[in-house]
This record gives sequence, structure tokens and C-alpha cells, in this order.
Amino acid sequence: MVRKHTRRAAKAAYAVSLGVAILVGLIACGGSAAAPKAKPTVTIGTKNFTEQYVLGQLYKQALEAKGYKVVYKENIGNSELTDTALKSGRINFYPEYTGVIVTDLAKEAFPKSAAATYAAAKKWEQGRGNTLLAKTPFYDSDGFVMLKSTAQKLHVKTIADMKKVKSFSYAGFPECRTRITCLLGLKRIYGLKQAKFIPLASISVYTLLDQGKATAGDGFSTDPQLQTGKYVTLTDTKHIFGFQNVAPVVTKKLASSGGAAFAKIVNSVSAKLSVAAIAAMNKAVGVDKKSAADVANAFLKANHLK
Repeated sequence: MVRKHTRRAAKAAYAVSLGVAILVGLIACGGSAAAPKAKPTVTIGTKNFTEQYVLGQLYKQALEAKGYKVVYKENIGNSELTDTALKSGRINFYPEYTGVIVTDLAKEAFPKSAAATYAAAKKWEQGRGNTLLAKTPFYDSDGFVMLKSTAQKLHVKTIADMKKVKSFSYAGFPECRTRITCLLGLKRIYGLKQAKFIPLASISVYTLLDQGKATAGDGFSTDPQLQTGKYVTLTDTKHIFGFQNVAPVVTKKLASSGGAAFAKIVNSVSAKLSVAAIAAMNKAVGVDKKSAADVANAFLKANHLK
């Protein structure tokens, strides 16, 4: 009997020691199952106009509020330059317009809907090592803008009506000259060969229109100036401007390392961006001269995203 009790005690002691050894081994391995995953560094770039500065600050601050380290590179340039920065690894995130991706970067035909445009843009980016997060409810497309008084004087309501105007000047960013969604489309698709192009530098298209230095120009549907009633956008009957919802372009590496938590933060910001919301923020920065950082901060706090 004594030997049996001794053997049982020995077995129990061995089992306890084995359990302790396994536990110590797990601790030594760092308890990998419970260890929090390190958040990736997000390097955000923006293009070169007011709305992009607002968008960049919105995504930047929302991510920082959730503990992400964000490197911020504002005002890189046009889509082509910002896309080059993405390809070279200088940035791994930037907000882009889905129609711009399809028609201006990928050089593909115009999709027939916003959903088709998003799908085509995402497919193209995925073929390059990137992906798109969710698109915004608002879209910001180019538009053929002029003073209401000028449109009344010329008796024009659609872009096609401009065919009867003997000559006119059209202002836009330098890249407008070679884009099918801008001057190139006006000339090739609408046949407006008589348009004289005026490249914009530091002055806005609306200032040129006000000063009488341009007949018309390339405006954007969320420009705050269009809310004043002073300007009109001619109807695009041939749909050269396409569908332009914003979708953050991110590298697959960032999307994978950030996972669902990262995507949720970014998508929650995008989901709040209605036309009214983005137009109001554009006005606050572009017209009222408030800082994009302050405007974004107020919006995020009001929507419980920060």
C-alpha cells in the first residue's frame, strides 16, 4: 500500500511539474495569442487643392486618435505625381477620385455608374499592389463652370451649346489640358476646338471668371463658390466628367497589416462625408481661411470619430 501511494504521489508531482513547464514555455514564447498586434505606420499623401487638404486631415486625425502613427505629406501635386509617390513607396495612402483612377490614370473607358466606376478603379489598383477602401457618399466631379451672367449673355445651358460660340477661353489646372475628363474631352468629344486654354497657377478659376480673364473654367461640384448662385455649371450631356466618389487608395501591405480595425476607422470617416458636409468644410478652409486641421478636428469631434 505504501508503494502505491508513493507511485501516485510521484505521478501527481510529475503532472504538476509538466504543467508548470508548459506554462513557463508559453510565457517565454511571449504569449503570442494574447499579445496585441503592432499598428502599422500610415504615410498619407494628398493632392494639391483645398478638398484634398480637408480629406487628408480627416483621415490623419481619425487614425491618430486610435493610436496610429501617421506621417503626413500634404500637397504632393496632381494625380499623376501623387500616384508616382504611391508607386515609389513615399506614401502608402491617399484619397483619390474613382473616375480619375479609371479614366486619367488607367486610361480606360467611362463606366456607366458610380458602382461600376468604383469596381473598375479597385480592380486596376489591385493589379498594381494596392486596393481601395470604401467610397464616400459624395462625389466631386469636374464641371464646365461660368458666371451666370455670362451663360445668360451667350444663351447656353449645356456644354454642347458652346459649339455656337465662336471662341472662348477655358481655365483649369495644367493637367486639364491632357485629360479626357477636362479640356481633352471638351475638344474630342464635344468638338470644342475653339477653346483657348488658360493654365491655373496660384489663382483660382473663380477669380479669373470674376475678373473677366476667362469665359469658363474647370470647377468642381463641391466648390463652395457654386453655393452662392453667382455661377452656373453647364449640363454635361455626354457625361465626360464621369463618377467621382472619393476612395482612399492604400497599399495591400498596409491594408493587410492594418486589418479590419484599420479599415473600419477609415471607412467610418468616409461614410460621414456627404456633399453638404464636404462643401461646408471646403468653404471653411477655402473661403473663410480656417486651417484644414482645425476644420477636420471639429468635424470628427462632432461625429464622435475622435
